Amino acid sequence: MHLPATEFEDLVVEALDSLPESLLEVMSNVEVTVEPWPSREQLQLVGVRRGTLLGLYEGIPLTRRHSSSYSLVAPDKVTIFQRPIERMCSTREEIVEQVRETVVHEIAHHFGIDDDRLVELGW
Repeated sequence: MHLPATEFEDLVVEALDSLPESLLEVMSNVEVTVEPWPSREQLQLVGVRRGTLLGLYEGIPLTRRHSSSYSLVAPDKVTIFQRPIERMCSTREEIVEQVRETVVHEIAHHFGIDDDRLVELGW
């Protein structure tokens, strides 16, 4: 299943908008982008194959930021990868659900929640 890039980007925006307002209010210095595929560098950073990385958080989680050492820092970045998500989904509905799961997963990393804890929480 393949969606036009603008439609996929809209799904990412919808997923972000579906997050509780209380979370959105405390997100700090983070940008969310969509790319077709992860770069070679991004794949090497996490040690996975090309078609398996659905999203990536790059930055300093809120739980590790200190006001004395966190100034003039580039924004954290959450990247959602369109083609790997599309490749694993058969329908538009599956894409919508996977985009939401991926956005929640990567935003959780922004809040300092690691993969092990996300698994414990059912994500």
